Amino acid sequence: MKKIFTILPALAFMLASVNTFAQGVLKFESENHDFTKVTEGTIATHEFKFKNTGDKPLVISNVQASCGCTTPDWTKEPVMPGKTGFVKAAYNSNGRPGVFNKSITVTSNGTEPTKVLTIKGDVLTRAEAAKNYTPEQKAKSPKLTLTGNSHDFGKVESYRQVIAKFKVKNTGKTDLVISDVKTNCNCVSLQHIPDAIKPNKEATLELSYNPNLLGNRTEVVEIFSNDIVSEPAKVNLKAEVVKTLAPTSIVKEGTTSVPFK
Repeated sequence: MKKIFTILPALAFMLASVNTFAQGVLKFESENHDFTKVTEGTIATHEFKFKNTGDKPLVISNVQASCGCTTPDWTKEPVMPGKTGFVKAAYNSNGRPGVFNKSITVTSNGTEPTKVLTIKGDVLTRAEAAKNYTPEQKAKSPKLTLTGNSHDFGKVESYRQVIAKFKVKNTGKTDLVISDVKTNCNCVSLQHIPDAIKPNKEATLELSYNPNLLGNRTEVVEIFSNDIVSEPAKVNLKAEVVKTLAPTSIVKEGTTSVPFK
């Protein structure tokens, strides 16, 4: 009986040890990536590939970038032992010239609960980057062409979002990727980033305008893309911005109609 009681704790310890070591292992091919030179206005994207070298399914629960300028994506379904997955980092270089170094924290149920990946590079202004492009690169560049460059909303209510649509055509040789838009008022954004536009194909660009200043407004919107041979395309959004579009109620005061307040 004494031997049995002696064996039971040892058996329990062995089972606990097996359970502890039965775990997924997140093994990246590389945990760092250097984009070197990036042209301002483009989205620099890198895919970190990994393998589950453990003996249990691996699940990534969250991926968090160190700044809002980097958008992560990752394999959402469980990665079985011996199988591979990815963590993708997309850095928006618009308005961010200069050297950057960003981190992406990966949280999983693996043996290491967190892993930190890094991306870095040097964002060149379009003028600086143009000096480094070869004639061959320029010849193969996508080219952003707009079928119209102005939209008039008429009368709109302040802080009430409205949408303008423009047709964009790629008249270049390779896929056109639109990355961002910029205005002085910071009141215009992309409703959604369109998919890459193939050569000689068109797409609809939806601009969301949230007017924040009253009066007759003309907002100049710069559109950034991976077109390396042209300056950023520009469109004008026009509107008469008022406090409210609600009709004024009229009541009679004696024989005179006056606005109801």
